[in-house]
Amino acid sequence: MIPLRPPNLRATARLLLLHAAARLAARRPTPPPPDTPRRLVLIRPDHLGDILFLTPVLPLLREALPHTHITALVGRWAAPLLTGHPALDAVETLDFPWFDRQPRRSLWDPYARLFRAAQTLAGRFDTAVILRFDHWWGGWLAAQAGIPRRIGYATPALAPFLTDAVPYTEGLHEVVQNARLLNRFGVPATLSPHIAPLFFPLDDAARARARTLPTPPGSGPLVAIHPGSGAPVKRWRPEKWGALATMLHTRYGARFVLTGGPAERDLAAAVAAHTDAPLVNLAGQTDLPTLAALFERCALVIGPDSGPLHIAVAVGTPTVHLYGPVSPATFGPWGPPERHRVVTRALACQYCHRLDWPEEVLADHPCVHGISVEAVLAAAETLLRG
Repeated sequence: MIPLRPPNLRATARLLLLHAAARLAARRPTPPPPDTPRRLVLIRPDHLGDILFLTPVLPLLREALPHTHITALVGRWAAPLLTGHPALDAVETLDFPWFDRQPRRSLWDPYARLFRAAQTLAGRFDTAVILRFDHWWGGWLAAQAGIPRRIGYATPALAPFLTDAVPYTEGLHEVVQNARLLNRFGVPATLSPHIAPLFFPLDDAARARARTLPTPPGSGPLVAIHPGSGAPVKRWRPEKWGALATMLHTRYGARFVLTGGPAERDLAAAVAAHTDAPLVNLAGQTDLPTLAALFERCALVIGPDSGPLHIAVAVGTPTVHLYGPVSPATFGPWGPPERHRVVTRALACQYCHRLDWPEEVLADHPCVHGISVEAVLAAAETLLRG
């Protein structure tokens, strides 16, 4: 489980306010929920990796509820991962505050968004499942919308808004947590990647676009390096990426593509500046489906803990993941362990789950920076040798 920080005055005050908000929302008259949901909304505000962790359970949920209309409510940034999924009837988007990575317009903006969104949901669903363990905003939204049955985790900030609170059990992978949350509908509570893999909606158009992307000439294995991550504390140094690429090219003739979003072009360029290995910098040149199709063409994808690495797992490409503050037991690759390797550095404070380190600490933060090139090289060699 993600460790909760010690309570302080601000956190205590917020909990009191959330309990008061939950009592007010509970006063709304709602019809009794049916035993089996007729219209179910799954609320998931997160980004790529957490959305992908939902995909293994969706076919099982559809099998358990064949006649239920199932809607996924996600951020617009995540919609491409679920749109057209055969287990879903609809995908709707909402710019969830704190997850849209935009500055708040005002102190009251998250609450104004909540009440506007509640109006759009009111009367449309009889059951809501809030899939993030601490997403009190989603729980409040469901309560304010008058959804009769509200299922989520029994955490202090979220539980007041729920009708059905499920324990969040420490040490379980997020895919298994999702399954346990949906177990009351008949989803098996115990899963493995072999029977419930990740899913990414790859199509022929994306594969065609990926084939037009430039790659370095040669016959050696094509390796993608994705150096970016949503939290700076998760990133490895560019010079280490460069040293790794040089070694893999020298030993295996590996060729490289560097990937990333538009904001990561400079980071990818910094990696390229530290190696003479043959590479093409494709950062900022792919949408998600094209990136997935590019990964599908690769012999190996290497990067820090990030959503794109989970996309590589979903399309079946071997991966090496560098993990620092976040536990791979909970948020690591959901795939056959013989094809997906995790590299970490043992520290006394390992897996603190803290991502918001100040800028002055990041330059010498030991969590990921302390992972050696040799450790990543060994993991990559194991997979390249097959």
